Amino acid sequence: MFKKILIIGNGSSGKKHLIALNTINKKFNIQHVSSRKFKSTFGNNFFKLIKFDPDYFVIASPSSHHYKFISIIERFFKKKIILIEKPLFNKKHKPLTKIKNNYYIGYNLRYHPVLRFIKNYIKNKKIYFAQVDCLTYLPDWRKGDYRKTVSARKKLGGGVKLELSHEIDYLHWIFGDLNILYSYNKKISNLDIDCDDFLSLNAQTKKNIFINLNLNFFSKILSRKILINGENFSLLGDLIKNKIVLIENKKKKNYKFKKFNILKSYIEEHKDLIKKNYTISCSYKEAIKIQNTLDQIKVTL
Repeated sequence: MFKKILIIGNGSSGKKHLIALNTINKKFNIQHVSSRKFKSTFGNNFFKLIKFDPDYFVIASPSSHHYKFISIIERFFKKKIILIEKPLFNKKHKPLTKIKNNYYIGYNLRYHPVLRFIKNYIKNKKIYFAQVDCLTYLPDWRKGDYRKTVSARKKLGGGVKLELSHEIDYLHWIFGDLNILYSYNKKISNLDIDCDDFLSLNAQTKKNIFINLNLNFFSKILSRKILINGENFSLLGDLIKNKIVLIENKKKKNYKFKKFNILKSYIEEHKDLIKKNYTISCSYKEAIKIQNTLDQIKVTL
């Protein structure tokens, strides 16, 4: 059981991680520092960090800082458990090969009961096509000025492709590796941001499953759904309403799951890592595959 935890990053995700960990166990010794104050808190030689010697790290900084913090952890520690907020990196980096620690990436949407049902249901089934939509409105994400958030700033890893890469992850997780056939990634709305707000792509898996994905930051009608068509069945999963409609062999079934929220997904994710189950969490190896898919998608000029 972990006793000492370091959270790097004091934004909305860092605060959610703190709440989740305190919900699991109020006796954790948690140090929480912003990514900007990391250096001043621990000093240039990181003596204070080494002395604190965390059992568990949570990197919740902007993704543009992830590589730096991984490099620091690799220099001073080994055999530690590290959870990194998604995505792994904001741009292409040479993957670390001989890593001394165990890294997991915060694609916590894997803990959603709709996706867990789907992953189990489609085993050994013939799938033809899947359509995934995540349509959202960035100004409503958080309190305050959306233009000043990480999500709105390209240099910090903002933009729809990276911020909504949960969908890319769960497509990998459920269907396997993706080969991008076509993608269109651009800023097309009047949102006051300097990064992409729209992504549409078509992909194919090794099992010849064809996939269509649509993401945007500007829809005032929210939607987060996955539609799957296969041999003798069609399935529609709604990740906002926590329900599934399944038509199989002409019989219709409806599934409704208990209320699910982001905090619960954080709690389940931390429990998985603290108990060293690693049953659902996204591994470093998986994250590299997701990163390779993201790197295939170029911003359209």
